[in-house]
Amino acid sequence: MSKGFPVAALLAWLLAAAYYFYQYALRSAPSVMMPQLSAAFGVNALGVASIVGMFYYGYSPFSLVAGAAMDRFGAKRVIPIGAALVASGALLFSTGSIVAASLGRFLQGAGGVFALVGAIYIATKSFPASYAASLIGATQMFGMAGGSAGQFFVGPLITAGLPWGRFWVYAGLVGAAISIGLLVLLPKEERNEVSGSGGFAGVLGSLKTVFANPQSILCGLIAGLLFIPTTIFDMTWGVRFLQEGRGREYEDAVRIAATVPFGWMIGCPLLGFISDRIGRRKPVILGGALVLLAVLAWALFGMHGFFRGGAVGVVMGIASGAAMLPYTVIKEVNPPELSGSATGVVNFINFTFSALLGPVFGRLLVAASEGSEGMGLEHYQAAFKPMLFGIVAAVILTCLLKETGPAARGHSR
Repeated sequence: MSKGFPVAALLAWLLAAAYYFYQYALRSAPSVMMPQLSAAFGVNALGVASIVGMFYYGYSPFSLVAGAAMDRFGAKRVIPIGAALVASGALLFSTGSIVAASLGRFLQGAGGVFALVGAIYIATKSFPASYAASLIGATQMFGMAGGSAGQFFVGPLITAGLPWGRFWVYAGLVGAAISIGLLVLLPKEERNEVSGSGGFAGVLGSLKTVFANPQSILCGLIAGLLFIPTTIFDMTWGVRFLQEGRGREYEDAVRIAATVPFGWMIGCPLLGFISDRIGRRKPVILGGALVLLAVLAWALFGMHGFFRGGAVGVVMGIASGAAMLPYTVIKEVNPPELSGSATGVVNFINFTFSALLGPVFGRLLVAASEGSEGMGLEHYQAAFKPMLFGIVAAVILTCLLKETGPAARGHSR
């Protein structure tokens, strides 16, 4: 490994991380315009959530495509295509047609996954292994900064009168510019750094190797169970929960919901650094999961007399940053040449949870309120209580996970 951080690799990682910021902003932006989208599409809140949730139906399966393509063709040949798909999806979403918007969100997800997989691929291929968790955490920091921007900055723009459709047109144009920038600026990889042999059978073989490892499945399940409080509870329903369940005004609800991804910006690199520092992964995952369990329970059931508002969101975000550590573990339990495929597999399992469970939680909420448009705190409590059991399951599965940190492998620091 190189003794330092090569300039070209650092530039490539920063470009991919900036693209991840952009796609995450688009992922979270619909949560601050739910009433406008409901009126434009002529559907209720559950209908809007179903359209918005199409993102994960693209993101989840294309995780496998992105990972295998990265191993075979390298970052420069693949990542710009993903950005172009996101840009196209944003433009389709702006049309106001349910069919076009659903396809647009699918394309945003399908293209958006190339950002995370690409950034992690570059980080793990180009930098020392002892920095793996820290760099993966820093990558997610960029994403959550975008998630926070998609709520904190977009919300005031919509409130100030920016038409929701125009926002998505602008977002599509930005995505096109990012795609061109990535194509021009990403450094070309040497042929011997790209797995260029094996064809389609080789791609399937790589995925089979990762999937056949039980530790890979555990990594995906743990990440997914720890991620859904962010992807479903906060980024889809967070603003409405705070308005209807906690009596917050719209602007205040947007500000508080945005503190969860802000907490991720702190938690992902911090927990990654701690894990690298102590040389272990499992204690940090367990600690983050237990704190997340306590804070989500407080958000749903607590009497907010002394711990409330943005403080809850920040702590929840910091704790849920533990969901990124399985992305490091899966690389350490699989062959190093399958770096992209390993990231793709953990991402696929992770976001399959969001794709499948997003509509489930929406239906639970509608069932709890008996179809009423006005929902109260007790309805949100009934609908989202199962998330607490999911976090408990993640804690149990983490106990079965193999410790892969440098200390466990006997590496001296």
